[in-house]
Amino acid sequence: MFKKIAVAATLAILSSAAFAADAQMYAGADVGRTKIDGFSDRETSYGAFLGYQFNPNVGIEAGYRRLADFTVSNTNVTLDQVALSVVGTMPLSSGFSVFGRLGYNHITATGNSTAATSGGLYGIGMGYDFTPTVTARLEVQKPSSDSSNFSAGVSFKF
Repeated sequence: MFKKIAVAATLAILSSAAFAADAQMYAGADVGRTKIDGFSDRETSYGAFLGYQFNPNVGIEAGYRRLADFTVSNTNVTLDQVALSVVGTMPLSSGFSVFGRLGYNHITATGNSTAATSGGLYGIGMGYDFTPTVTARLEVQKPSSDSSNFSAGVSFKF
């Protein structure tokens, strides 16, 4: 699945006539809350991301997020996510935009032992450009079938 997404993203990038003129890197950070099915509390999350916007509508983004820290049977457990996504953006008026992501992520659970799972990732969000280089964003992601994350962040274009 990941290979198909990577090939589709590459073809979209190469076919874009506006590729070089609108390309832009960005980086940012976010904080949020993660809900894991079977647990009553929502856990605080935080993360960082680095992206490359090929044109106003298509980009690729890599990120790390600490999804949760919680206790199960007197054992502290942490969930860490590493992800790679294709991000499609639709600019709206007055600095607003909406975006969707489709990608692949690897989640590691660390406690008394370590376990990992990998799979698809999807999400939707909206952004607001405070300046040409600073953007605030809100996003809902589904990193696994039994978890969801809501985050607020800021990105800086350079």
